Amino acid sequence: MKKYWLAAAGVVAAVAIAAPSAVGASAQTPTATRPAAPAKPAAQAKPATPAKPAAPAPAVAPAKAAVPAPNPVRTVRAGQRVDAGQGYTVWLTRDGKHWSGPDGYENFRSVVDGNIDRSQPGVSHQSEGDATGVFHSGLFYGTRNVGRVELTDSAGRKTVATLLALPGRPDWGVWYASTGPVDGNGGGSHGVSLYDRGGKLLAELPRFDFPAGRG
Repeated sequence: MKKYWLAAAGVVAAVAIAAPSAVGASAQTPTATRPAAPAKPAAQAKPATPAKPAAPAPAVAPAKAAVPAPNPVRTVRAGQRVDAGQGYTVWLTRDGKHWSGPDGYENFRSVVDGNIDRSQPGVSHQSEGDATGVFHSGLFYGTRNVGRVELTDSAGRKTVATLLALPGRPDWGVWYASTGPVDGNGGGSHGVSLYDRGGKLLAELPRFDFPAGRG
């Protein structure tokens, strides 16, 4: 009986010895896994600074179309009377220049009688006047590109003449102008120059004195 008790006690002791180990093992609290720290939010990218708009290119003014110079020659019909001032009248026919003065007397200068050479630029000059002023007139010829006829007196003063021509751009026409009286004889004393529309001198007559009514 005693042996069985000892034996039982030994079994109980063995169980008791083994139990703490098992209990201890089951009693250990498993190490809790710490939750991962929340990820830091990604730094928000700063909004890009908007690029400054490029300065507009300076406006380029459209090129202006070249404006042709006005035609300096007045076109008149054959036989059309033109009031040239101071009582003078000028008209053209196919054969030349006609003019009349305050006294009513008519004059004529031909362009077809062979006295002028229309194959090259030239200019003629007639003048009539009195104590109130001088009327100058003449032919220009040998060019279809006349720009102006200009008179120059002894003091260097210039007078631009009026130009007349018949329709069809003939190679001749008439010019006229009025100036003040010239001391001494009431006559010319003006040089006459013919220019093209580009300002090039084509022909000229030198200044000299001559009695009024001749030229």
